[in-house]
This record gives sequence, C-alpha cells and structure tokens, in this order.
Amino acid sequence: MAEPPDDTDLLFKALADPSRRKLLDLLHAYDGRTLNDLCVHLDMTRQGVTQHIGVLEAASLVAVMWRGREKLHFLNPVPLQEIHERWIAKFEQPRLTALGGLKQRLEDSNE
Repeated sequence: MAEPPDDTDLLFKALADPSRRKLLDLLHAYDGRTLNDLCVHLDMTRQGVTQHIGVLEAASLVAVMWRGREKLHFLNPVPLQEIHERWIAKFEQPRLTALGGLKQRLEDSNE
C-alpha cells in the first residue's frame, strides 16, 4: 500500500502547475480575494479554479477566511519560506562567501 504524500510532496505538486503559480502571484499582489476575483484572471472555468485553489489549500499555501457569505483567499508564505531554508539558503552562503573573498582579492590587487 502506498504511503500518503507528505507536506513537501503536496507543496511541490502545488507549485508544479503554472495556473497555481499564477494564483499565488495574484494573492501576493492583493491578498483576500474571492473566487470571482481570481477567476477573472484565469482562462478556465470556475470549477477549474476551485480545484486549483483546493490543491493550494491542501499544500497550506492558501488560507481561507469567511466574511459573511464571501470566502476570502489569502497567501500563506510559510511553506515557501521552509522550501527556501531547506533547498536554497544552504547553498547561498558558500557562494556569497566565495564572492566576498573574490571581491577582497580584487580590491587588494588594485592597491
């Protein structure tokens, strides 16, 4: 029997689709959008947008809040920060250190 996907699998699956990335960009530009607001910017059915939002919610990239009868969608950047810390940041420091050393050597040779 297959194991259920972990949070990282859900996150990368959510980010793999260009329409979902566009939804995240829209929420980054203006948080608290309704489904109708989001549908205007995508060339797909309301049901299609709803399915994409569901994938983003499952990956914890989108949080919802009800305001009366309106369901508002908000970007949750925490999972993206966790990706950055796990997969990107640890590779930045050695490169920045190397660039700093190169800069220092070049400045020293110009003196």
